[in-house]
Amino acid sequence: MRQLPSLNMLRVFEEVARHRSFSQAALELNVTQGAVSRQIKQLEDYLGVALFIRTPQGLSLTESGTALSPHLAQAFDHIERALQAVRVPNLRQRLRIVAPPTWATRWLSAHLRAFVQRYPDISLSVTNQMGHDSLAEIDCHIRFGLEAAHHCSSRLLVMERHIAVASPELFNGEQPPDLRQFPLLHILHDGKRLKVWENWLAAMGREDVDAGQGLEFSTLDQVIHTALAGGGLAVIDRQMIVKELANGSLLPITPVEVIGPYGYWLDVANDKQGLSKVRLFTEWLSVVSNP
Repeated sequence: MRQLPSLNMLRVFEEVARHRSFSQAALELNVTQGAVSRQIKQLEDYLGVALFIRTPQGLSLTESGTALSPHLAQAFDHIERALQAVRVPNLRQRLRIVAPPTWATRWLSAHLRAFVQRYPDISLSVTNQMGHDSLAEIDCHIRFGLEAAHHCSSRLLVMERHIAVASPELFNGEQPPDLRQFPLLHILHDGKRLKVWENWLAAMGREDVDAGQGLEFSTLDQVIHTALAGGGLAVIDRQMIVKELANGSLLPITPVEVIGPYGYWLDVANDKQGLSKVRLFTEWLSVVSNP
C-alpha cells in the first residue's frame, strides 16, 4: 500500500506554491482561506518540515517546499494526461444550475455564449426550481437573498442597484411622471413585498408618496413588462434592464440609485466543490459578474 497523504492536501499545496498566496489558492479552489491553511498545516505535520515562510515581500517557499513543488506539479501533470488518454473523447459533463427566473433570463442567458464557447465539453441545465428529489443533483444554486448561506460554500456575486423607471409615454416631455399619480409596481418574494420602493423613497427623502399603493407581481419579469406597457412605475435592479435602458424603452425617473440590501449569491454544496465543472463555472461566473 502506498504511504501518501490525501490528494486534496497535495492539490492545496500545489495551488499555494503556484500563487504564493493562501487567499488566491482559496479562491481558485473555492474554499475558505482557513481551510487552505489547515490543509497546509496537516501536510507540514505529515512531512515534519515547514513548506512556507512569510517575508516582507509575501509568502515564500522554504527549501523543502521548493524541492517538493516541481515534482508535485509534474505528478499532477502525469495524472491529468493519464486520465485524458482513457477518457471518452468529447464526453460532455452536465452542470445543473438552479437560478431565479428573471436573473437567468435577463443576465445569465446574455452571458452564456461566452461560457459555452470556452468550455464546449460542459452541458448546462438551468432551472428555477429545486425540489427535494433533485437536491442532490444540483451543482450550483444562484440565490436571491440578504446574506450568505451557512450550510455550504456561499459567496456574493453582485448586489442589486435599484433605480426608479417608467415608460417614456408617462413622461411629459422631459418632465418625469409624478410618483403620486401612477400605480407603483411591486414584486413579491417568498409571499411578501420586497421593500424596494420604501428604500428608494427614503433615499429620495420623499415622505409624500404612499409606498403601499399599487400592483404586485410574483416575478420581476412581470413588473418589467407592466412598466414597459405604461402600467405603472417600477424600482428595478438596473442590471436586469440593461437593454431597456439602452434603447430608451424604460427611462430613469431620477438618477438616484440605491445599492442592496439584496443581492445574488452563489451557493455550492461542500461535496460539489471539488468537481472541475463546478470550479470552472464558479470561476467564470465570479469574473463576468464583477467586470
